[in-house]
Amino acid sequence: MTVVTTAHTSAVDPVVLGVARALCDNAFDGGFSDDDWDHALGGVHAFVWEDDELVGHGSVVQRRLLHHGQAWRTGYVEAVAVRSDRRRRGYGAAVMGALEDVVRRAYQVGALASADTALDFYAGRGWRLWRGPTSVLGPAGPARTRDDDGGIFVLPVEVVPDLDGPLSCDWRGGDVW
Repeated sequence: MTVVTTAHTSAVDPVVLGVARALCDNAFDGGFSDDDWDHALGGVHAFVWEDDELVGHGSVVQRRLLHHGQAWRTGYVEAVAVRSDRRRRGYGAAVMGALEDVVRRAYQVGALASADTALDFYAGRGWRLWRGPTSVLGPAGPARTRDDDGGIFVLPVEVVPDLDGPLSCDWRGGDVW
């Protein structure tokens, strides 16, 4: 039986968080860093359980994105992963469905950075690809993030963004997007 649960980081058993971290490490083939995991904490996690095994995970955390002089309260999706032997069974969609519910109920807009292999997945769920230039408000001021252009998605909730305009994120360690 498959069950989807959600909980704030503060309410999740540390053992479960450890299992989720291991799932992300394996799903990203060693490309998931301590910073990546840190980015996934402090918000709401979605867990997909197949019987008593964790097969999918993702989280949504609050961030600020700036667009045309407006600071948006953003539900930023992090650490979406499905166990490699359980992919293409709808578990990623189950994770995203739970996270999208959180975004729609608590934020002005959703956002995420996508791997190239997942662009069609997010577009198919109604996420809109950001076409404009991206940047970060870093310690030394605004800095372009050209490498992230073409991989940022937004999910409009209360705001209607100009997808061709500039978009800036708040600073954090590791990958800023």
